[in-house]
Amino acid sequence: MKQVLLGVSASVAVYKACDLASKLTQAGFEVRCLLTENAAKLVHPQLFEAVTGHPAQVSEWGEARHGAMDHITLARWGQLLVVAPATADFIARASLGLAGDLLTTVALAMEPSKPRLLCPAMNPVMLDAPAVRRNIERLVQDGWHLQEPGEGHMACGEAGRGRLSEPEVIVQRVRTLIP
Repeated sequence: MKQVLLGVSASVAVYKACDLASKLTQAGFEVRCLLTENAAKLVHPQLFEAVTGHPAQVSEWGEARHGAMDHITLARWGQLLVVAPATADFIARASLGLAGDLLTTVALAMEPSKPRLLCPAMNPVMLDAPAVRRNIERLVQDGWHLQEPGEGHMACGEAGRGRLSEPEVIVQRVRTLIP
């Protein structure tokens, strides 16, 4: 069974991440979810456990930890890391190589030969901000694959490019990255 790490950062699009976790599982992938602390404030990690059959992790500290170095164990386990939704904050921290939470430490601990898929989701103005574009370009140069966001109505009331790609589209992309 193919092993996918699904990183979830704090965006209104987190509801699509739950659907993505479910669809990946239904497609035959074994999925482990890593939520940022702020993502866990938007949706309870137990929801991801319900759709994947595996506990979702938010931190490698405290009682919920699974081992001495969860980030290394998870990075070795996963064949692919998908970050969906990827917020401007996550993108900036990852592009700088910062490792202040479980998701960014796992991203850094993954072997360069393993694919990493970035699925941005944010307000259209934020997405087009020079700093965000520059950070995305840096991640692509570092070997990340980019799933361009879609266009449409946004939760902020605006319309434009910045919507998280539909879960079915991301599942298809995952299939191409780890066939």
